[in-house]
Amino acid sequence: MSVRHSLLALLQEQPRYGYQLRAEFEQRTGSTWPLNIGQVYTTLDRLERDGLVTNDGDDGDGHVIYRLTDSGEDEVRNWFAKPVAATNPPRNELAIKLALAVTLPGVDVRAVIQAQRSASMRSLQDYTKVRRTTAAHDRPEDTAWLLVLDSLIYSTEAEVRWLDHCESRMLQLSKHHAARSRTRDVGEPASGAVAEDKSHIHGGRK
Repeated sequence: MSVRHSLLALLQEQPRYGYQLRAEFEQRTGSTWPLNIGQVYTTLDRLERDGLVTNDGDDGDGHVIYRLTDSGEDEVRNWFAKPVAATNPPRNELAIKLALAVTLPGVDVRAVIQAQRSASMRSLQDYTKVRRTTAAHDRPEDTAWLLVLDSLIYSTEAEVRWLDHCESRMLQLSKHHAARSRTRDVGEPASGAVAEDKSHIHGGRK
């Protein structure tokens, strides 16, 4: 998530101070990605350092107002114009967890998958319920929040499908290992039979 560009986009609408920026961001995204006020002001300091915003001073109530510069306007336009790069995907804790689970002894991978699927299904139901309630209000100001909800619903649905795929893959691997084990058992004579055969050979040499 680009906090930097989100703050610039909100300042493009009008000058604001830090707490206003945080409130506007969370209100427009349904508080899905809460911002720490310290993070907001640290980002504003960097934007000012980079010449993208300017400090308009105190508004009389102890709030420092920030305004977008011409360079900041250009930065926002470029951000909206360019697609989001997927060359450096964010760390996916679930994918990392499963990747480690299948390589470590003693981990019940199918139990991990089933527990996550149950949690993901609950989240999907919650998102769908909130979306249905929000959409029923039919208010233009809810459009931004509905778009965020749609994104959460689609990504959670994809996660559930991926978990189904993972479970299917684990089942296939289990059957494959079981088949190899049976083949190995059938192809190797029992130790007693081997000993008896050797005894017979030795006896023939006497």
